[in-house]
Amino acid sequence: MPVEMSAARFEELVADALDEVPAEFSQAMDNVVVLVEDQNDEAPDILGLYHGIALTERTSDYGGVLPDRISIYRRPILQMCDSEDQVVEEVLITVVHEIAHHFGIDDARLHELGWG
Repeated sequence: MPVEMSAARFEELVADALDEVPAEFSQAMDNVVVLVEDQNDEAPDILGLYHGIALTERTSDYGGVLPDRISIYRRPILQMCDSEDQVVEEVLITVVHEIAHHFGIDDARLHELGWG
């Protein structure tokens, strides 16, 4: 049964997950914003999405662009979880997964590392 949770509480969990990211990674994040959205309109079952140019793909002419975005999708995460503890765990996994994409780590490597 999906977890019922206010949007404000879910945003707190995303903020808590961001606080869990080691300082060397959070300090290295460049020109990226993390947003909480209800769901992705084109792929409503995905939990998160990185929109942007990974740090490993940026060249010397990178500049003057809008920030990259990491979207964390509330509705599909709540629908897949049975408890708030599961939501906390899934939010953390999703946040780490999308931050990894910002650093140029693809899904195959994330699976190898146990974050797939």
